[in-house]
Amino acid sequence: MTSESSPRARRQGPAMLRGKAVPPTTTDQRLLDSRGPSDWLHADPWRVLRIQAEFVEGFGLLAELPRAVSVFGSARTKPGSEEYELGMEIGARLHEAGYAVITGGGPGIMEAANKGCDDAGGLSVGLGIELPFEQKLNDHLDIGMEFRYFFVRKTMFVKYSQAFVVLPGGFGTLDELFEAITLVQTGKITRFPIVLMGTDFWGPLLDWITGTLLPKGTISPEDPDLFHLTDDPEEAVRYIVEGHSRAEQEIIERRARAATAEEVED
Repeated sequence: MTSESSPRARRQGPAMLRGKAVPPTTTDQRLLDSRGPSDWLHADPWRVLRIQAEFVEGFGLLAELPRAVSVFGSARTKPGSEEYELGMEIGARLHEAGYAVITGGGPGIMEAANKGCDDAGGLSVGLGIELPFEQKLNDHLDIGMEFRYFFVRKTMFVKYSQAFVVLPGGFGTLDELFEAITLVQTGKITRFPIVLMGTDFWGPLLDWITGTLLPKGTISPEDPDLFHLTDDPEEAVRYIVEGHSRAEQEIIERRARAATAEEVED
């Protein structure tokens, strides 16, 4: 929403600020930009408490969330476009497979996935972020929360999702994608399928990964297998479901082997 069409407004955590009450910078900017006045240095202990409060509020809100999948993609995607319709179908199919749907809570692909899930009767969740420009949560959420800090919000996506589906998007989408890949690659999270939707859009990126990073040895030969590329929503959801089923079976077998080993020792 632009200042030309309405009074300047910003969501700041749970608060709504308008007009002269809107600060010139965001909370993230004041935390990360060291060029500001030095008196901000003395406020860091209070910032730590605010960060802690965001974690506590997020954990409390999402603690009882059922198994869920996060869907990422561009906020600029228009309703009625092919990619918007794809986002809606993904949201609906994830619900049918037994998952709640989590997005960034904004417009575009995020709205599409939330709407698809909501229309199908599923649990739709949006985790928004304070930005320099107004971007309200979309109207298709059962649970919504807006964060001040990107890193707190990203923790919530990873902690409360069991998979990522990534549709075409920009820098924010790439950020979420590569963070998830890095966490899986380094073993920080396990049993975490990652699906890229759109071979035309993501194909060149995959070509660069396999044609440049892999030959230079900057990634391992198995790293391109950390994600799955497809155009088919049914295949995407099946990949997630099968990945979780295999992981659950591995856990059962590992526990059985451990129990057998204990019996032998006794």
